[in-house]
Amino acid sequence: MSERGDETLPSRNGRAVLEAVRSRPRCSRADVARATGLSTSAVSALVSSLIAAGLLVELGTRPATSGGRPSVSLGLAPRAGALIGIHLGHADLRVVLTSLDGTLIAEQRHVLDVDHEPTESLDRVARSTTDLVASADTDLGRVLGVGVAVSAPVVGSRQLGSPPMLLDWGGVDIGGILAERTGLPVHLGNDASLGALAEWRLGAGAGVDDLVYVMLGEGVGSGLVLGGRLHTGAAGMAGELGHLSVVPDGRICRCGARGCLETLVSKRALVSALAHTLGPAATVESLLDFADAGDRGALRLLTDAGQVLGTALAGVCTITDPRLVVVGGDLTARPESSDALLAAASRALDSALPPVANHDIRVVRAQLGPRAEALGAALLAASRLGGGVVGSAEVAQVADAM
Repeated sequence: MSERGDETLPSRNGRAVLEAVRSRPRCSRADVARATGLSTSAVSALVSSLIAAGLLVELGTRPATSGGRPSVSLGLAPRAGALIGIHLGHADLRVVLTSLDGTLIAEQRHVLDVDHEPTESLDRVARSTTDLVASADTDLGRVLGVGVAVSAPVVGSRQLGSPPMLLDWGGVDIGGILAERTGLPVHLGNDASLGALAEWRLGAGAGVDDLVYVMLGEGVGSGLVLGGRLHTGAAGMAGELGHLSVVPDGRICRCGARGCLETLVSKRALVSALAHTLGPAATVESLLDFADAGDRGALRLLTDAGQVLGTALAGVCTITDPRLVVVGGDLTARPESSDALLAAASRALDSALPPVANHDIRVVRAQLGPRAEALGAALLAASRLGGGVVGSAEVAQVADAM
């Protein structure tokens, strides 16, 4: 990646001011001072420098609320800066370039098996980041941060929890390695949690402060938004639906336990079931093709998966009391073929909930499709513009400020 001069990236306090303006539309300098804890004189100087740098604009005056002088509203400049979001999945790599408010500018997807030597994978990630910025004709100096979504719990802001599902990645300083390769601040988060963040901020969960997000991919991930805060728990494992045991003497899961939910409803599990009739040529695409064509066997597979998923969700929903369950991932990529799965999940959820629980819970398809986790990673980078460290127990506080 080409070198960037330190002068192109705002200082830590400058990034704090940008984040305050981003998360508080049409705020004043006084609002920014209160939000950041900086002095009014410091904020005034920082705002002036950020305006001169083309990152902030003045939007006009607004009347005073208590008879004082009118204040000037601030906003992000149309091309104030950019963020990079990366989803490092088991089978592919997706990189997105977004504006500070999460609007997609460009994206790339590459086939990448991360279940091998980490350094090679991270070199590929860094090269892809370089390629995306270049292809979008964006000045690297406008990129303010990088977020990375990984299929594992996250400890601190840069390392995977142990033992991670990603083979040979335990203890790897992903954030540090990518920061060295790119010269940019890098923050790490669990992919399902960041998918939840994206669907809450930009997708099907917009305006809903209590939701469960389920990601049906190679495995089954889930994320929680509770009370308008992304909740990950003490060790980043909150809402880990995929490894909830639903068949105590069932198949052995890759985590080492038996009968985990993802042994029954993940992409891998359904393709394996389809292979009994279709043979080794079975793929997710062929499953969805058969379902679209009305094939009874394919529809039964999806319906059974939805029923198991809905039953498992009942426990989570009884405890968390959400208004919405958002289901995303490859198995919901096509609206027509995923209707069977979602309808069965909704029926099973309602049936399995105890009488005292909230039964007015909608089960809906995710709106952001396969880019949800990468967009969530970009939003994570946006939330950290003010500096600090994102740990598994701190993401709720980060999202609360978004």
